[in-house]
Amino acid sequence: MAEEEDTPDGEEPKKSKMPLVLGLVLAFAGAAGGFYATWSGMILAETGDSRTESGTEEIKDPFGDIAFVEVDQMIISVNATPERRLLRFRAQLEVPKSQRDAVTKLLPRVVDVLNSYLRALEISDLEDQAALTRLRAQMLRRVQIVTGPDLVNDFLIMEFVVT
Repeated sequence: MAEEEDTPDGEEPKKSKMPLVLGLVLAFAGAAGGFYATWSGMILAETGDSRTESGTEEIKDPFGDIAFVEVDQMIISVNATPERRLLRFRAQLEVPKSQRDAVTKLLPRVVDVLNSYLRALEISDLEDQAALTRLRAQMLRRVQIVTGPDLVNDFLIMEFVVT
């Protein structure tokens, strides 16, 4: 007779798992090599040398060129028809250090613009959850119009309490 096969009818011989294991080992080795190359600075490293002539690292202050000018606290009555509501407000302006004196000189104009804007608000304008973000953007824009676009970088609300 002809040669008989050892496998019963309908079953396929089992495939080897060697390609899967080899693929996983190579993927792991590649990931480890990529991690080491990034961690050691071989790739994606800073191009400039941050060391001084003495060999020590120079620590750069990312906030070295900014100063803050405090806006005096304001208490403003809010348009609430049934009862009297008050808004207690305090803020600071983030400015370049070189422009701090110029912004301090313009502070009365800044307070006037903020006072006018906040007095025009109604209590419904303050009840929304996104109100503080929207009001902050509006006040920053008004302050930048008064002081000039390059004098004030940011507007920080330190206190915003409606009583």
